[in-house]
Amino acid sequence: KETKMNDYLILHNGFEKPTPEQMGAWGKWFESIADIQVDKGGFHQGGREISATGTTELPFGKDSTTGFTIIKAENLDEAEKIAKGCPIVSSTIVYEIMRW
Repeated sequence: KETKMNDYLILHNGFEKPTPEQMGAWGKWFESIADIQVDKGGFHQGGREISATGTTELPFGKDSTTGFTIIKAENLDEAEKIAKGCPIVSSTIVYEIMRW
């Protein structure tokens, strides 16, 4: 029986100038998930948060969302286990992607 795989969004939070060792760790993690990775990307500057009260400039730093990875996993528990293996700067957040 084939297991249904769902898409999960991993948000990477926090920025610090990476050392060669940190870059190597990121490279190894991306290699380890190559067969389940759907997409990845990063943000290289601040952004903007838009709400009912207006727009707020978001700086790029330790508290910023700095990138994302979309993976295939069976469930949220498996996605969390995979996300825990990535190098974490401040935190990592995982959501299941619901397609409409």
